[in-house]
Formats: sequence, structure tokens, C-alpha cells
Amino acid sequence: MPTLLKIHDLDGHPEHELEWKKSEVPFICNGCKELGFGVCYQCPDMNCNYILHEECGIRRPTPPFQKFFEDCNFQFHPENPLGPRKCDICTLDIQGFLYQCSYGEHNLHPHCTSLPPVISLPDSDMSIYLRRRIQSKCLKCQSKKISSSRVQGLSYASSDGKLCYHVTCLKQASLEAWKRDYFNLDVNANDEEKSLALQNLSPKLVVRPSGEQNSKAMKGFKLLIKFIKLLFSALLGDHFTLFSTLFQNFS
Repeated sequence: MPTLLKIHDLDGHPEHELEWKKSEVPFICNGCKELGFGVCYQCPDMNCNYILHEECGIRRPTPPFQKFFEDCNFQFHPENPLGPRKCDICTLDIQGFLYQCSYGEHNLHPHCTSLPPVISLPDSDMSIYLRRRIQSKCLKCQSKKISSSRVQGLSYASSDGKLCYHVTCLKQASLEAWKRDYFNLDVNANDEEKSLALQNLSPKLVVRPSGEQNSKAMKGFKLLIKFIKLLFSALLGDHFTLFSTLFQNFS
């Protein structure tokens, strides 16, 4: 439950109070301009589409992730006072709300600071950790480094380090899945449609009937599916139910 059920955003929307609720559809946050899912602050006026991530509405004095930025004292800003910057967690451009280090060295999307440092589920024996460095190639871009960015960024990795996913690739894969309507695949979607959607998450992932793969390959495939399923369930929250159809035949 959030600290406040209603807030007044004087920086971006002084006209009305914003109410805490769960959005039924993915949205673009008016604060940070990033894709959002689930809980948010939204204007109750039916003629107004103003909406914020929960993290963009409730601005913590000190955001999490201090262990990755130990010498930083972060402050919230409605826009970057130092000009264009990239988020040090996801490496994507910062276009609106941000936390900035008082030394001007590091910048964070407010929503990125809410990413869990450890991902696990009660019914799963797998745990995934947020890391600064990874041992294996990212499942999405097939590279260890984020070549298109000057900042290093963070990544998720399995405890053995064999399965990895850049945070920037995780966000981009979610955006692509939304644009391609993969969230709305129903239980009647054929295996080819599900395979294409899964390959959007991991391009080298090729789905074959179990009879066409040996037991070692199937074990590795199921481990990979479990890793991806955990990642996206953490990112999407309640909206993972819209995405979980992809995994029903491959769990």
C-alpha cells in the first residue's frame, strides 16, 4: 500500500489531485516519459490523461541502490538541470523526472530505482540478482556490454552467472512486446505465435516440441524459460498475467 492515496503534483499537474490506482493497461508516465505497468497515480478527471509511476509520484528523499552508487547523495529533479543524461541503471535517455547525484555524476529514472535487487518466487528454486557486471552474454542483445551507451548500466543474472539480461534490454523487450500486442495473446494462440513472442525476449530461443529435443536440451530450455518468466513477472507485476500465456506450454 502506498504512503498516500492522493497526491498533488505541483511540478507537472497542479490542476487536480492524483489518485493511487492500478492501471488496467500499460501506460507512458507523464513524469519520466517511460513505460509503466500496474500501480500508478492518475488524474480522476475523465478528460485528463495525466498519469505517473508510483515512484514518480512519491519521491523518496533517498532512493534505493546506494550500494551501486555509494558516494552519491541523490536529489529529485522534475527535469535535468545539467542537460541530456542517461540513466545509470537502464542506460536509456532521461527525458523527464530523475534522481541526480549531487556531484552530477550519476542519474536515475525514478521507476528504475524500484527494480528489485533480488528476484525469486516462493514456488521457485531460482534466484536472480541485480549486478553491475555479468559473466555471460545478455539473452536479448547477445553481448556482455551495452555497446550503444557510455554508462555501464545494471543487469540481472542467475546465481551461477550463466543466464543474464541487461535492464535496458528488459525494458526494451517489454516495450516491443506491448507494441506487437504480445500481451494479448490468448490461450488459443498457436505455438508459432508464442515462439515469435518468446524470441522477442531471447532472439536465439527456438521453441521445438519436446520430442524433438534431448533431455539435456530440454532441461536447459526449461531453465531459460524459468529465468525469463521470473524476470518479467517482477517487472510487470499484475500485468504478467497478460503475458503468462506465452509460458503455459513451456513451463
